[in-house]
Amino acid sequence: TIGGRLSGSSNQTLHTDRPDLPDCFQLSVLSWLPCIYLWVVFPIYLFYLKRNNRGYIMMSIMNRFKTVFGLLLWIVCWTDLFYTFHELRQGHTQPPIYFVTPLVLGMTMLLATFLIQFERLRGVQSSGVLFIFWFLSVLCSIVPFRSKILQASKESEVTDKLRFTTFYFYFALVVCELVLCCFNEKPPLFSNVVTDPNPCPETTAGFLSTITFWWFTRMAIKGYRMPLEAKDLWSMNPRDSSKVMVPKLLKEWEKEQSKAVYSKPPPKTTNHIVGEGGGESSPEEAEVLLSNQKAAPHQPSFLRALIKAFGPYFLIGSAYKVLQDVITFVNPQLLRMLISFTKQKGVPDWWGYSLAFLMFFTAFLQTLILHRHFQYCFVTGMNVRTAIIGAIYRKALVITNAAKRSSTVGEVVNLMSVDAQRFMDLTTFLNMLWSAPLQIVLALYFLWQNLGPSVLAGVAVMVMLIPFNAVIAMKTRAYQVEQMQYKDARIKLMNEILNGIKVLKLYAWENSFKEKVLTIRQKELNVLRKTAYLGALSTMAWTSAPFLVALTTFAVYVTVDENNVLDAEKAFVSLSLFNILRFPLNMLPQVISSMVQASVSLKRIQSFLSHDELDPHAVERKNTGTVAVINGKFTWAKEDPAVLHNINVMVPQGSLLAVVGHVGCGKSSLISALLGEMEKLEGDVSVRGSVAYVPQQAWIQNATLRDNILFGKPYNEQKYTCVLEACALTPDLEVLPGGDMTEIGEKGINLSGGQRQRVSLARALYSDTDVYLLDDPLSAVDAHVAKHIFDNLIGPEGLLKGKTRILVTHGISFLPQVDNIMVMVEGRVSEMGSYQELLSQNGAFAEFLRNYSLEDIIEEDEATDGELFPEDALSNHTDMADNEPAINEAKRNFIRQISILSADGENPKSRSVRRHGCSQRKHSEQQEKHKPHEKQKLIQAETAETGRVKAKVYLEYIKAVGPLLSVFICFLYGCQSAASIGANIWLSQWTNDASNNQTQENVHMRVGVYAALGIAQGILVMISSFTLAMGNIGAAKKLHNNLLVNKLHTPQSFFDTTPIGRIINRFSKDIYIIDEALPATVLMLLGTVFVSLSTIIVIISSTPIFAVVIAPLAFIYIFVQRFYVATSRQLKRLESVSRSPIYSHFSETVTGCSVIRAYGRHSAFILMSDMKVDDNQKSYYPGIVSNRWLGVRIEFIGNCIVLFAALFAVTGKENLNPGLVGLSVSYALQVTMSLNWMVRMSSDLENNIVAVERVKEYSETKTEAPWEVEDKKPPPEWPMEGNVEFHDYSVRYREGLDLVLKRLTLNVKGGEKIGIVGRTGAGKSSMTLCLFRLLEAAAGEITVDEVKIAEIGLHDLRSKLTIIPQEPVLFSGTLRMNLDPFERYSDEEVWKALEHSHLQKFVSNQPAKLELECAEGGENLSVGQRQLVCLARALLRKTRILILDEATAAIDLETDDLIQSTIRTQFEDCTVFTIAHRLNTIMDYTRVLVLDKGQIAEFDTPTNLISQRGIFYSMAKDAGLTQ
Repeated sequence: TIGGRLSGSSNQTLHTDRPDLPDCFQLSVLSWLPCIYLWVVFPIYLFYLKRNNRGYIMMSIMNRFKTVFGLLLWIVCWTDLFYTFHELRQGHTQPPIYFVTPLVLGMTMLLATFLIQFERLRGVQSSGVLFIFWFLSVLCSIVPFRSKILQASKESEVTDKLRFTTFYFYFALVVCELVLCCFNEKPPLFSNVVTDPNPCPETTAGFLSTITFWWFTRMAIKGYRMPLEAKDLWSMNPRDSSKVMVPKLLKEWEKEQSKAVYSKPPPKTTNHIVGEGGGESSPEEAEVLLSNQKAAPHQPSFLRALIKAFGPYFLIGSAYKVLQDVITFVNPQLLRMLISFTKQKGVPDWWGYSLAFLMFFTAFLQTLILHRHFQYCFVTGMNVRTAIIGAIYRKALVITNAAKRSSTVGEVVNLMSVDAQRFMDLTTFLNMLWSAPLQIVLALYFLWQNLGPSVLAGVAVMVMLIPFNAVIAMKTRAYQVEQMQYKDARIKLMNEILNGIKVLKLYAWENSFKEKVLTIRQKELNVLRKTAYLGALSTMAWTSAPFLVALTTFAVYVTVDENNVLDAEKAFVSLSLFNILRFPLNMLPQVISSMVQASVSLKRIQSFLSHDELDPHAVERKNTGTVAVINGKFTWAKEDPAVLHNINVMVPQGSLLAVVGHVGCGKSSLISALLGEMEKLEGDVSVRGSVAYVPQQAWIQNATLRDNILFGKPYNEQKYTCVLEACALTPDLEVLPGGDMTEIGEKGINLSGGQRQRVSLARALYSDTDVYLLDDPLSAVDAHVAKHIFDNLIGPEGLLKGKTRILVTHGISFLPQVDNIMVMVEGRVSEMGSYQELLSQNGAFAEFLRNYSLEDIIEEDEATDGELFPEDALSNHTDMADNEPAINEAKRNFIRQISILSADGENPKSRSVRRHGCSQRKHSEQQEKHKPHEKQKLIQAETAETGRVKAKVYLEYIKAVGPLLSVFICFLYGCQSAASIGANIWLSQWTNDASNNQTQENVHMRVGVYAALGIAQGILVMISSFTLAMGNIGAAKKLHNNLLVNKLHTPQSFFDTTPIGRIINRFSKDIYIIDEALPATVLMLLGTVFVSLSTIIVIISSTPIFAVVIAPLAFIYIFVQRFYVATSRQLKRLESVSRSPIYSHFSETVTGCSVIRAYGRHSAFILMSDMKVDDNQKSYYPGIVSNRWLGVRIEFIGNCIVLFAALFAVTGKENLNPGLVGLSVSYALQVTMSLNWMVRMSSDLENNIVAVERVKEYSETKTEAPWEVEDKKPPPEWPMEGNVEFHDYSVRYREGLDLVLKRLTLNVKGGEKIGIVGRTGAGKSSMTLCLFRLLEAAAGEITVDEVKIAEIGLHDLRSKLTIIPQEPVLFSGTLRMNLDPFERYSDEEVWKALEHSHLQKFVSNQPAKLELECAEGGENLSVGQRQLVCLARALLRKTRILILDEATAAIDLETDDLIQSTIRTQFEDCTVFTIAHRLNTIMDYTRVLVLDKGQIAEFDTPTNLISQRGIFYSMAKDAGLTQ
């Protein structure tokens, strides 16, 4: 009956002004829908609630109301039911539906009431299931609500009074339930919400808040008001933390591994018993066994473990995706109905309005579902990353040494950073793997329905574009690799230039190096240009694809058959379907390539996690006695030969055993064996009690000095001071800027080797264990320090007496004082006993003593002198450190090294804090007080560029691109949009032909013009994106050139105060952003802006009233965009700042894992790593959510545009043709995507444009004097004589510092040899710097041969002086380039210079001769040879004035004498200034200048000065040159 009534009533529904659905339909389908939903969901939901119990919630007033309303609803429904029975008694028989519906409804209401209570008991604060149920109920009862009123007004009285009343009761109650359902309940009792200081509001958010991400708004507002800081971030949801995630994955992985172990085939039974019993099996049989074993290795699959751990959660996301894919195709169908609606005359308006609202509703539903799906995917990705990093970290702590050798630290860190990241990126797109084909199939099905087989033509075009794009992608990748190589070469060269900038200035070589950098840069830009060509092509393909497809499809459709008419419905519905197709087709290749990458990563991670682990039971810890090894045989890797053979050692409790032997005889291996680091082949090892271990290479963490010593033990002041004393660390603490709270750089970079070793000893001593294993701790420290440590710490009277100690040593002087000595030879114990016993045996030990005793006597001598010089060069001179560069140099170099380490480009801010720490804190007393807030302040100082980016910066960039070009680019984009709009308007005109029946006459013209417009658009796209790329590359070139030129012109003082890492960062990271990231962002941004504009133009032109709506929508849009940009920018910064500590902590752990294991600290380190990962994810998670938050809001605006476009199309339907309606609505349907991207891109642009600001800042620092002054050029042969005159000369290092030289006046005749001496800090080096004008005069002047040097250009001056600097600096390149970068001299001259500098023999023996490649910093030459290369440079230039800055430490006396003799012969007629550290070199000079505190103390011939008995005499006496 229902069917008949429905079909009969369709005209009653559609074609009246007052549509109504028949009673029967209202009572059955509409009433049953919500009920069916609830009963279907109920069992699943019940199961879920049974599993998840959060504690119960107290009855609240709201809860009581909900329950009462539920019961009332049940009563209302059953009132209807009983009334029907009552009527039956009266004799009115109603159709059965009147019995069934109230019955079902009543049951359902009871179920809903039960759920309300059950949820309360299970602690659910807000229920999605019930919300959807009440929402459906309200929706379904709106129709009967209206129809009952309509009927009543038609018949002017209510026929069925009771049912009328009960229905309105029912409606009111359902609405109340819906309203109540929007609010949240209180949190459950006994829940652990309270403990967390800053919990994530997501856990307590209601259903509505969760699906719209409303709970994030608080953070968006906070981030907008002021830049977010780490303390504002929410804590991790417990379920996402490492504590939960890592064990989850490891559990599955262990199951996999155990499966793999079980499934190995059992060995074939042979008639021999394999192994110990009976004879060995014959070799052939062993072969068979092996091959069998290999045949079926069931490798544990890491992928399976991942799927088991994270699959279920991920599948929820996939379910959402299926739903979203299906809903996507509803809108084109609605569009078809809308267009057909505008065609028909006399159709009631309500039909159009309901279509418009349906379109809005489906679009909105799609938005919510899509972002829910993304949320699940991203969270899964985040969890996978957390788990993988955790698993790798835990594994790295326990792998064997053999496994460790197979992969370097860098590779393992890469597993963590790159490979884990790949998985994270993949999970976000993984669903596209099945969703893309699904979307394609659905789209094709609907298209086929629409246009029939001609669709295939369009599909063919799409398929043809795929290989085209693939080829472009391959090419682009190849170019990227090439460009990376150039970039690396450029950075390496820049690094050298900045490290040797002082030398470049002294030699006036800047230009030659500038050319070198620019040639590399030019190559780099050429590759970028090629990439841009390809990019323009692929952009064209991507933009024109939908158009070409549409064109071919329509053209084929119209020409195949006369009767095929292209009307608005067909054209625009197909267009919107083609647009849907575009996304999956573009995504598929990407997903596949990222799958391939991830599978490579998977293999790498799997093989790393499958490595062998150390056997924790190799060393027995329980057994009494103390350290003992019985018949030990050990090897480093199972497959290697044994390193230690039948070792038998027994160390009694509390004794000191020294292990001696030649290099490589297995001393350190023995210690490793005791720690359980080696593979034990046979024998037993037992070590009783806890162990402390001091490795040969001290391992220092990147933490404060105190943390390094405490190593996780509680701080006890008395014990601590005692330890510092014993390890001779107290004097060092006075030198370090922050005392024991000084941050130690990575690998202990700001400590000397000896200090590192002593910190390592202090750590062992502080840990206060039973057994001490000391692996040659005394070799790195000076002899007198070694003695102090032995006496106070290790020896019989030291702090460790009574502990069991095993000391590996080379120092013979200590051997008489130890209890036992063990001599090792080639991995065996050759003899063992006390010193006297071994001497009398006259065996290997006596031999060893004879070899070493000579050296040792020398060492002893040094030790006695050594007492005068503390180990650290810095310790005497801290007071003068500010104004004396020679000492600063050491510090500065260290700061540089740190800064280079940190210039890995992760983030300039993360590390510079620590760099400041080293360079600027010198006052340790104040330090103690200011420490905490100082750190804060430093961090803020670096993150100063928060907040909005100024318009000025954008203008700067536009200026760099070229203002005219910028305007032209925008014009091109405008043209391209115009062409695209034109093509679509033409299409809508063409479809209107159909309604006017003039289709056939002008088909060819229609197709032709459409094609022309579309192709024009494609070409314009290509030209515009190409012009844009050219402009960007031009800008990049300009900005880099300015930066480079400025940096080469910057005075030396800038480099003294700025860590090199910061400058390098400008050249690497910021230039990279300007080269690559900015252009891509600008391209996308312009594209999306013009798409959005053209959409709005099209809609306004078809329905002008739409302009009214634009203002409010734009306001909301800008509002949301501002909030999002401010918050997400800061979140990104926080995320990248917190990322690098994960990796640096990890590489530290890998290098120090034997120490960590020896002290039994692995669990603490695992916790530290987990904390660092969680900290990173803490800022990553809000970042994901901010994108979802933005997406929902922006797409809502897009959906509003669709709604209004459709609504106004319906209202203005009388004067609109179907073509225009189709045009405006189909445009509106695709605007959402571009609105969303527009915000993302504007945010990226703001993040990236900062790079321009930073490069700009360093391109405008103050420069030194000009290199050449045209009108003051000295004559080319100047200086002829070599007279140098200082007149009242004073100089200071920087503004605001004291004078270094005070009013010097002296006169030097040409050809004199002057020695300059004086104590450290007297201003010796400053004099040379003044001659070269690296320091400009504060007062007075210097004249050289009548020319005032302050007036001429710097290059004119510097190229006429020669210097042999203290540290010889070489640049990577050929030897020839190092001697003569400008190629001014012939080969003979170069060889001659080499001959005089005693290098000829060395160079002519090299196969490459003068083309010998020098490594970076001249690493492949010895220090002496480098010094001689500097001498050869000087000989080549051969100017009248030579300055020789003697190397502080005697490099080697031999080289030094060579240099001196060469200078005496080759430079006899030149003026020579020598800064002397050893007086014997200058005793035969014409005059000696003695400086003291920046003034001339004495100036005369050496003999006169000695007879004067002044400063010079006392210095000569110290040096033993006079009596």
